[in-house]
Amino acid sequence: MESSQQPLISHAEPILPVADITATVDYWHKVLGFPEKWTWGEPPNHGGVVWHGAHVQFTLNPSLAAVSGPQAIFITARHIQSLYALHQSRNVEIVSPLENKPWGMAGYIVREMNGYYINFGGALIGDHEHRHGRAPVPMRIVHRSPTPAEYSWLNVAVGWSKSTNAEALPDILSSPVHAVVAEHTQTGEAIGCALLLGDNASLYYVKDVMVHPDWQHRGVGTAMMEELIQWFDTNAPHNALATLITGENLAPFYQPLGFTPAFGMMRWSRKPGSDKK
Repeated sequence: MESSQQPLISHAEPILPVADITATVDYWHKVLGFPEKWTWGEPPNHGGVVWHGAHVQFTLNPSLAAVSGPQAIFITARHIQSLYALHQSRNVEIVSPLENKPWGMAGYIVREMNGYYINFGGALIGDHEHRHGRAPVPMRIVHRSPTPAEYSWLNVAVGWSKSTNAEALPDILSSPVHAVVAEHTQTGEAIGCALLLGDNASLYYVKDVMVHPDWQHRGVGTAMMEELIQWFDTNAPHNALATLITGENLAPFYQPLGFTPAFGMMRWSRKPGSDKK
């Protein structure tokens, strides 16, 4: 009998054949900058490196490594310009310089010590006009919570008002441990906001990342999230976790900011007689 459960692939890791596990792991750790490393066996016959959601494994197989040819892997990075500068400072062999690509990402290619090519990709670089072919948004990111009027206006503009309980608005806006608002510098109008909930100890949750449709796809959301993440990185305790719930269509927006896909579950509270759907 066939199972009713559909398969779901949640993670993939390349395994690269190499001639020297210790030297390869050290190179990826000390030169490319991957903060976590591990080896297996004595002497090592397998190993790997980790940087947030990027995992790469290596297996000791000199004969296969010799005939593998110019294989390539793709790695998404946050703050790609800083990573590029790091690799330049460490004399990494860069075979294709950092530049914006026609498919909507910035990227560059390096060749590591075994001859494998690594394609690093991230958010587009340059000003908003270069990114989107539109005039840059005159805005400032302010570290504050939106007012009830601002929140409600954005909530309606993005089409979320039907799922929001207006009576709970005071509780919604008093709950965040931090928040940011994108203000139009000429009018002072709030054109976006992002809230961060948490216990100030180990777990934080990003919610209500909203940008008014008139200002979407012009870098407002990215600018707000970068400020929110900077606050999180500065103020959250070591090993604290920031999470969010989003549709798969927005994964390309959040992944360059350092978020990685993870399995999760959710349940709605439904009250008898309520017309809320």
